[in-house]
Amino acid sequence: MKRHAKYIVRAAALVALAGLVAGGKLIGDRLAIALPDYPKIEKAVWLEQNWKPPQRAWYHYADQGARSFMVPYEWFVALEQPRLSIGPAGLLSDPEYLDRFGYVPGYTENPARELPIGFARGGAMHNSDGEPWRNPRSKEQMTGIGLTCAACHTGRLSYRGTTMLVDGGAAMADIGQTRQAVGIAVLLTKIDPFRFNRFAARILGPDAGDEAREELRRQVSQVWRQMNKIRKLDDKVASRSVVEGFGRVDAVTQIGNQVFGIDLKRDENYVSKTAPVHFPRIWNTSWFTWMHYNGSMEQPMSRNAGQALGSAAMVNLTDGRRPLYESSLEIKNIFEIEKLISGDQPDAKRGFTGLHAPEWPSHILPAIDAKRAAHGGDLYKALCQSCHLAPVKSPEFWTAKQWLPPNAAGQRYLAMDLVPIETVGTDPAQAEDQIKRTVSAPPELGLSTDKFYRAIGELSAKAVNRWYDNQSPPVPASLRHEMNGFRDAGLQAKLTYNVRPLNGIWATPPYLHNGSVPNLYLLLSPVAERPATFYLGHREYDPVNVGYRYDKLEGGFAFDTSIRGNRNTGHEFNDGPMKDGVIGRKLSPDERRALVEFLKTL
Repeated sequence: MKRHAKYIVRAAALVALAGLVAGGKLIGDRLAIALPDYPKIEKAVWLEQNWKPPQRAWYHYADQGARSFMVPYEWFVALEQPRLSIGPAGLLSDPEYLDRFGYVPGYTENPARELPIGFARGGAMHNSDGEPWRNPRSKEQMTGIGLTCAACHTGRLSYRGTTMLVDGGAAMADIGQTRQAVGIAVLLTKIDPFRFNRFAARILGPDAGDEAREELRRQVSQVWRQMNKIRKLDDKVASRSVVEGFGRVDAVTQIGNQVFGIDLKRDENYVSKTAPVHFPRIWNTSWFTWMHYNGSMEQPMSRNAGQALGSAAMVNLTDGRRPLYESSLEIKNIFEIEKLISGDQPDAKRGFTGLHAPEWPSHILPAIDAKRAAHGGDLYKALCQSCHLAPVKSPEFWTAKQWLPPNAAGQRYLAMDLVPIETVGTDPAQAEDQIKRTVSAPPELGLSTDKFYRAIGELSAKAVNRWYDNQSPPVPASLRHEMNGFRDAGLQAKLTYNVRPLNGIWATPPYLHNGSVPNLYLLLSPVAERPATFYLGHREYDPVNVGYRYDKLEGGFAFDTSIRGNRNTGHEFNDGPMKDGVIGRKLSPDERRALVEFLKTL
């Protein structure tokens, strides 16, 4: 009778919640996950990029230690989709459902894969207190689940029924809505007794006793309290935040919020997301001296460990009963991922030996106009090459002055130019806001500064070193140096953006660092001819203008370029003096077409 009374109360709460949703109040907006409808992938083609299928498959699911969704794997595959329903709502982990968020279904590679590409089933899961997260009935420890490199760096381009998949490309995924969906799924499981019963049967078995069920209910309530606290932090900064949408994330801000706000339990360190950036292509990046769009980090290990921490890899920053910087980071995997991407030292004879940029697939897309591309090559040399260097396939690229002399390990790196924002004229938010941000941290963490860009680098390095020290035997200095990419953990913050070679640029729309220009033709056009608003979320590729479709898309992301962080200014070819983001003379439509055709060849 007592349980029955609880069900009546919970059912009443659900009815009230449904009324709020129907009434369109704030909570209704929060519970609505609007997503596009896409056709099922019928034909998928992985473009040739110098990886063998086993290497590619390993990369797609390699665990970095992230615990991105605050729930264990066993819960993730048992939760139902975040929508009100009379009966079962379908599983959150259904590949067709997660595909709507932008994650490539695992069956494109292996029919047996139950999780999308970019979702890793990891090691042991711990709760927020660092204790093992156990099944209330079996007492077995549950396992973690988190996003991998491949979640954000696997591109897809659809053309007339064929889906082209690009390793290391830019995903068209919406991570923010994914996390929101998991939160709503947990909330509905908490308040809906029928949904909870179905969830409990999946986790505990259909004949579980009252004690196990009540313990599971306590776990669900605890997770929701943690999620709700983050929701309230997001509410607090919402008026100053910029919505990320498909294909973008304010990664650096998110890393800081996770580590210095959530993990350190200091709400004052949780700030608004003001500078979403387009997921960058990652081929060849291992050989650049400075990484991130604003060239702020030098060492690949610190960069990648920081990214995993930002994806909620667990790290102890507050519990004096356990070693500081103890974490769930999978440093060996992070190192192996970087090696797979980088390959060996590139040179003129072998070129890049790791992950290659994809070449234009003329067996799928229309053939390149060779005559027009030749004209575009001349324009590229005159207008683009001084910044972006000669094409990677040309001898000139390998003799460029930007190649540094070998270091003590025999490694040569490419010192790409860092162009002042006042010159290139693109949206300054990402660089400006990283410079301005400060964080508060206790002295026991041993950080030397309150400047965010330095503090996050130092913290990542300390977590990595804790892993090195804790191995048996500890990792020797020579191997640490190799795993760190033979580089020190250099950190800087300047009002600049990094330029890079354009090989594979055709496969990475939209363009500019914040994804504010839909295609290459528009990028070569004056700013006034670029759309002020457009939609992200399309997958259909436009081989003429080189980009995705960008017309209205139900459930897509409406991109407003008038907002700081979203501005589509700069990198402009136009009449007038070379200032305020004008970097070259105005191009005729035919010249733009020729340049676009040439860029397809890179």
